[in-house]
Amino acid sequence: MGKVSVIMPVFNSATTLHNSVLSVLSQSYPDFELLIVDDGSDDNSYELALSLAEQDKRIRCFRLPCNSGAAVARNKAIAMVSGRFIAFLDADDLWLPDKLEKQVEFMLSNHAPISFSSYYKIDGEDNNIGFVGVPERVSYQDLLKTCYIGCLTAMYDTHHFGKVLMPEVRKRQDYALWLTLLKHTDYAYGISQPLAKYRIHKGSVSYNKFSAARHTWRVYRECEKLPVPVAAYYFTHYALRGVLRKYAPAFARLTGVMH
Repeated sequence: MGKVSVIMPVFNSATTLHNSVLSVLSQSYPDFELLIVDDGSDDNSYELALSLAEQDKRIRCFRLPCNSGAAVARNKAIAMVSGRFIAFLDADDLWLPDKLEKQVEFMLSNHAPISFSSYYKIDGEDNNIGFVGVPERVSYQDLLKTCYIGCLTAMYDTHHFGKVLMPEVRKRQDYALWLTLLKHTDYAYGISQPLAKYRIHKGSVSYNKFSAARHTWRVYRECEKLPVPVAAYYFTHYALRGVLRKYAPAFARLTGVMH
């Protein structure tokens, strides 16, 4: 069907790395390689990755000489992949066991060059704290308004795009990549079934809404080169959707009580 190359950047992730790797090794779809790139960790993440690689020949480990950011780590791996499909998983997130099987089958059946899925949110103790659904498809313009694509669920087909690297910015580089890919196809296609678990923790970009907003603006201006009025238009959509996502559930509960 097509080999999948899984990209996993690692930085001081010794406490979560094993479970994240195990969620890849436990996939029902066996035709994959896992490229782990240690981004200058100062804990024992790299040694742990090496020990895991000794147990499964599908794992390949690399190490950057100093901390350079997730984009640099991911790009090092992308340059060396051998699979048709490229997927991403951070070292603190998890995949459900049929993630690769479901997604590869979906992409081949629907001739989808890039896909993504719904996912669960979990806390530091693996407790389920939320759910993120996705639309059936999104265009470049749709994605400028809000990033529907969770990096841990994304997969793109190199037969369509070739190997496309992430812009080497410190944050939101995955968002910038999806925008780049969507300039070369009509849509990214969403899978409604949740296929992954995204860990929320203090310090993550998604946790710090102000930081996420600032880096989103930088993607508009520095990566996409949008003029200020155009960037402001899409940023307004991004901000309003963020407010709605935060307060709509509470509003729905309130109106339900009132009725």
